[in-house]
Amino acid sequence: MTRISCIACALVALLGPWTAAVAQPAELKVFISVDMEGLAGAISSSDVSPSGPDYAHFRGLMAAETNAAIDGAFRAGATDVLVRDSHGGKQNLLPGDVDPRARLLRGVSEGPKNMMEGIDSTFDAVVFIGYHASAGTPDAILEHTSTGNVIDFSINGVSLPEGGYNALVAGLYGVPVVFVAGDRAVVEQLSGLLGPLEAVAVKEEIAGAAVGMSPQQAQDAIRSGVEQALRNRARMQPYRLAPPYTMVLKVQEERPLYPGAARERNGEFTFTSVDLLEVLDAFNAMK
Repeated sequence: MTRISCIACALVALLGPWTAAVAQPAELKVFISVDMEGLAGAISSSDVSPSGPDYAHFRGLMAAETNAAIDGAFRAGATDVLVRDSHGGKQNLLPGDVDPRARLLRGVSEGPKNMMEGIDSTFDAVVFIGYHASAGTPDAILEHTSTGNVIDFSINGVSLPEGGYNALVAGLYGVPVVFVAGDRAVVEQLSGLLGPLEAVAVKEEIAGAAVGMSPQQAQDAIRSGVEQALRNRARMQPYRLAPPYTMVLKVQEERPLYPGAARERNGEFTFTSVDLLEVLDAFNAMK
């Protein structure tokens, strides 16, 4: 063996571990929470209810928008994608309809995370698909907060849509929300709360009706939007409010009082804790 080849062998041995580390792709874990009311073309509760005549159609669109988001995530370099079925009974996405590169979490969970079940500090970004604005939001489509019984839900004086308190759950683990797709009202609402996140408004309200993208246009926009959002994720910060957390819940019909909660007046309750998940437990019990 020549002296030059010996030097080359030594360099390979020396740099081998370093070059292997450089070649190893960085992990990028993405959490996707998927609701139904904000899907392209969905305009009535029957569209997103298992008893509705067109539910099967919109269930298919839910899977298609989900798969567009998954594809966008992997185009951006995702190494792991977890999809949370977040609508109603959490059994809307059929396992065989979801891109097999992703994992699917379906079914109602017992804990307070609900639509964010499965999130933890190992994730790098959160994506919302099919989301909608909070109860009472003007010019919104299928707006509500959790159940039709909730009039308003706020923490520390900030009125929150589902995307708002779900972003707070992600923030507990240091994970930012980077993208939302839904109607124009929720896009504006979450942009106001979370900052300049990437978003796709698939539809908007006009005199009680809705106009918007075709399903294919929406899916294409979601795919490219999620990819762009993940590539630019460093500009988004986790959404947090400072503890203690004081909830004010206003409802149409009162539920039994959660331990430690106070009834302020007809249909209005408060609850304070340094634990956000305990606040969400109280919310879930009385909503």
